[in-house]
Amino acid sequence: MWIDSHVHLDAPEFEPDRDAVVARARAAGLGQMVLPAVAAFNFEAVRAQAHAHGFAYALGIHPLYTLQAQEQDLRLLDDLLSQYGDDPRLVAVGEIGLDFFVPGLDAERQNFFYLAQLKLARRHGLPVILHVRRSADQLLAGLRRVVVPGGIAHAFNGSAQQAQHFVNMGFKLGFGGTLTFERSLQIRRLAASLPDSALVLETDAPDIPPLWLYQTAAERVAAGPGAPRSRNEPAELPRIAESLAGLRGWDLAQTASITTANALAALPRLQALV
Repeated sequence: MWIDSHVHLDAPEFEPDRDAVVARARAAGLGQMVLPAVAAFNFEAVRAQAHAHGFAYALGIHPLYTLQAQEQDLRLLDDLLSQYGDDPRLVAVGEIGLDFFVPGLDAERQNFFYLAQLKLARRHGLPVILHVRRSADQLLAGLRRVVVPGGIAHAFNGSAQQAQHFVNMGFKLGFGGTLTFERSLQIRRLAASLPDSALVLETDAPDIPPLWLYQTAAERVAAGPGAPRSRNEPAELPRIAESLAGLRGWDLAQTASITTANALAALPRLQALV
């Protein structure tokens, strides 16, 4: 069995064929997915999708949405974490974090929402799903200030030293489509060298397409506006896992067993859903 620890199933890219996407994922051997929210506007959408399809979900405000977010959104999040506290499908606070790659974001505002959501996770006894983009050290600083029950550093792309700090704090590190590119040297080195117990798999679908789905900007222009996009989807996870297996010297059965156990350890409420 595979677990996709990060997929945005509520995304508009899946609107035309969401049921078929889920069916393909199940046919590929996925037993569970985690659907993180990104802002107050989709809190209920991810919960609805999780319940409709038998998956898990997380509630949180993504750093890219902090410019639009208001303090009342934090109050809403707090209320929903209380209201749905007994919902076994609510497994984490997320997707939260910091992004110092995308231009135009307010670092101070991001940090305010990040720390506030860490406090909510601690209050409600939930792990967190972290967005890490050129922000590992700052995220770690926040975790030292506000201790939470671990979680997943999604799409991890930091250094080996930063990775070890997250692991020491009880976090697993998420690897997905980027792993399939030979030029992703640092990510592939980490995937090959981290402890077995540190690794979880994800697609971040519909984003972060693996090598076989990726299109360059020139290819997208050449294809024209009416052409199908290089959309990622959860059914790609086992093929992404082949890259991890190759780097680790594992077979696919080992890869599924280890990464599934790690996802269950990172997000303990998942154990009741598999």
